[in-house]
Amino acid sequence: MSPVFSHGDLRLYLLSLLDEGPRHGYDIMTALSDRTGGTYTPSAGTIYPRLAKLEEEGLVTKTVDGRKTVYEITDAGRAEVASRSGDLEGIEAGLTDSIRLIADEVRGSVRDAMKSLRADLAAASREEHANAAQSRPDEESPRVASREQLARADAAVSEFRARVRADLRTFVARGGVLEASVVDSLTGALDAAGHELTRVLRG
Repeated sequence: MSPVFSHGDLRLYLLSLLDEGPRHGYDIMTALSDRTGGTYTPSAGTIYPRLAKLEEEGLVTKTVDGRKTVYEITDAGRAEVASRSGDLEGIEAGLTDSIRLIADEVRGSVRDAMKSLRADLAAASREEHANAAQSRPDEESPRVASREQLARADAAVSEFRARVRADLRTFVARGGVLEASVVDSLTGALDAAGHELTRVLRG
């Protein structure tokens, strides 16, 4: 994955965050992660040296508040943010594109999972028909086999449901924007899978 911030952009974005109000270091790192939809989670080793550099340049001041160091933008820092508003808009647009890419990946994962599920259902149906044709004419045997396959189907559906829920919850927890189009794609794919299952079962 290409860097979320190109050279010099992180410096300006840090100033823009502080232009919104004073922040301590952890709050800055959390804000960066939230606003990039979890695509960028900076380390302390990345953020604090840049804050120290901004302080050296007179763009930021810091004060110690108990166990926290709070950073605040100076008038010179505000002037730089104001003078580079166009650059900042470009950075924001890039972050929006990054979040959109995540949404596209979610849609792709849902589509792939549903294709796999439909393929598994079709294969299971073919296997069941083949086994039924080869088995001896025992009325109880198909019922036993059907119960076994039903248990497999229940497990597959439960596993898929848990995986998709976990992916979606993690995405939102990281600050991602879950677009209506993603949910529409999910419900559409599930509906299609349901119709396909009905068609296969009715033979």
